[in-house]
Amino acid sequence: METSVIKVGGMSCQGCVKNITGVLTGIAGVASAEVSLEAGEARVAYDPQAVARSALVAAIEDAGFDAE
Repeated sequence: METSVIKVGGMSCQGCVKNITGVLTGIAGVASAEVSLEAGEARVAYDPQAVARSALVAAIEDAGFDAE
């Protein structure tokens, strides 16, 4: 497992946090996702053999948020 912190922009409420958490945990290879509205980031534990970090960023962007 590898842990990556992804900066997330555009979150304004706990609904956004729940949305992003659901998107990330729905990806095969993701073990857990902790999204913080206050910090503006997502801490994701994932298997780099199963999913690339760029795919995690793309999933957040596809959900309508900025990610880097």
